[in-house]
Amino acid sequence: MTSVRQDAWTQDEDLLLAEVVLRYIREGGTQLQAFEEVGRRLSRTAAACGFRWNSYVRKQYKEAIELAKKQRKEKKKEWEQLEQKEESMPEEKTAKLTWQDIIAFLQSHQQSSSQYQHVVDENRALKRDMEQLQQMITKLQMEKEQLQKELKAVQEDYQTLIGIMERARKMVVLEEEEQAKKVKLQMERNGNFEKIEK
Repeated sequence: MTSVRQDAWTQDEDLLLAEVVLRYIREGGTQLQAFEEVGRRLSRTAAACGFRWNSYVRKQYKEAIELAKKQRKEKKKEWEQLEQKEESMPEEKTAKLTWQDIIAFLQSHQQSSSQYQHVVDENRALKRDMEQLQQMITKLQMEKEQLQKELKAVQEDYQTLIGIMERARKMVVLEEEEQAKKVKLQMERNGNFEKIEK
């Protein structure tokens, strides 16, 4: 339950009260209905809104009230004239309606009905195509995931192979260095060098 306010009225609240009451006057509603709407919007009672309107706000909007009443009368006249026209129109329309008009209407309705059926059939075909494309997308996504897994495994194997080859290369280099260290040169009496294994 919302609490009812008992504080002072602000200028904005007075303006809202005036706008709503004037609108109800223009549209042919009652002031009581206007007070109830403002009360709901401002969390005040309808009675408080009515008291504020009658004691303070109404005096400031005398010209606007007269204008709103004038607009209501004009609107009422327009509605009455429109209703009179509508009452007289059906008789005029039925008097002018011929069998040819009815046949033409039914033929156009048949054409629009066949066009509608064509659109429905086309819509069904497009839905089928869309479902097939969705299935294909799902299948391709699964294949992509599988290929990504295989690629990752190949990359891991490649890295392992590179590591093995690097270790083998280092071992060959080390062996060559060790053999190079073992070979020693010795000078013969005639001045030639001779390799001597350690």
